[in-house]
Amino acid sequence: MVRPPSVTPVLLVTDLQRSLDFYIRVLGYEDPAVHGDPPCFAMINRDGLDLMLSLAEGSSKPHPNGAHGVWDFHLRVSDLAADMARIAAAGVAIDRGPTDTFYEMREIEVLDPDGYRICLGQDLR
Repeated sequence: MVRPPSVTPVLLVTDLQRSLDFYIRVLGYEDPAVHGDPPCFAMINRDGLDLMLSLAEGSSKPHPNGAHGVWDFHLRVSDLAADMARIAAAGVAIDRGPTDTFYEMREIEVLDPDGYRICLGQDLR
């Protein structure tokens, strides 16, 4: 079986610019490609991994797992301390952690403006 080179999450958001600001300023994503007039979709990238943000329209609305304490996605990072410093400098609270897990990761969890729970984890091996 051939494995895909990556998986790209798509998050439905209530305010595209607010979400872009969070993911770029707080979580270190870069290279925003924003589409639509007015803007309704964006792609951003961190360490070669894309994330798509799509503006909720009509009766659609975000349904994050974060409200239930479940991750919406996990982002493996190489320097969790640097990420924690950037998050703190942005004035965003870490919701959980740092925690060292039985599967040898050090992890923190943050909530984005729509309540999506993002886990950032660094391999301890």
